[in-house]
Amino acid sequence: MLAQRLTTAAIGIPLILAVVLLGGVVYALVVAAILALAALEFVAMVDLTESGEPPKRAWRPGASEIAVVAGIVLVVIGADTGADEWTGAIVAALGLVFIACTASQSRGLQDWLPAVGALMYIGVLGSYLVILRDIPDGADWILLAVVATWGTDTFAYFTGKAIGRHKMAPRISPGKTWEGTAGALVGGLLTIIVLDLLLTLPMSTGDAVLLGLILPAISVAADLGESMLKRGAGVKDTSELIPGHGGFLDRLDSILFTVPLVYYFVIWVVV
Repeated sequence: MLAQRLTTAAIGIPLILAVVLLGGVVYALVVAAILALAALEFVAMVDLTESGEPPKRAWRPGASEIAVVAGIVLVVIGADTGADEWTGAIVAALGLVFIACTASQSRGLQDWLPAVGALMYIGVLGSYLVILRDIPDGADWILLAVVATWGTDTFAYFTGKAIGRHKMAPRISPGKTWEGTAGALVGGLLTIIVLDLLLTLPMSTGDAVLLGLILPAISVAADLGESMLKRGAGVKDTSELIPGHGGFLDRLDSILFTVPLVYYFVIWVVV
């Protein structure tokens, strides 16, 4: 498993960094595609049968799923255009889901709630990947947010494997330990301090330390929250699309919250 994770990371990380540095339309399209796949994983994961159990079948496209994909594309385009357009795109995406569910005579709440959840949880939060990229020094801020989140997760994983003994939330995520969480918090702080030295960002040492205290904690909480969702759906991973890492949502769970955090940190604290 570890070898598979490292191989995937060795291939995927350079590609992701290249797209972030490239920016523009290509970056927005890649973000939209990744968010759409993660949203489809979410809808399939929380889709319930009449018995209340997750369906034991492969994902099949329906009107609500198609509406979610279209809605997320709209939200990403809006985010890349401006604040008013982004807000309007969110409203339009929600309306699109309503229309799709109604027109298809769907299962009502069973189709509508997962679709709306995917739009808001993944589409809206994920669109900050574009919003943050579009501000001055946006590429560096994206790299800071994403790499710091990866660093937090990596320190949590290896610290937990090495010395993890005390379970943190066994009913939600049996693998998470207090020792791993401590490693995540310390490792995330160190990662941000190092990135602040490497990247040309208008951030003081005090700002870096403050962000280093906040971001790892948010990352850990977001990861635990997604584990709660997966536990409720009775799945270990949202899919197997990324070898060794599960699905796209499994890789985005913390980033969906840390990227908006960095954006508001920049405009409220740094600038």
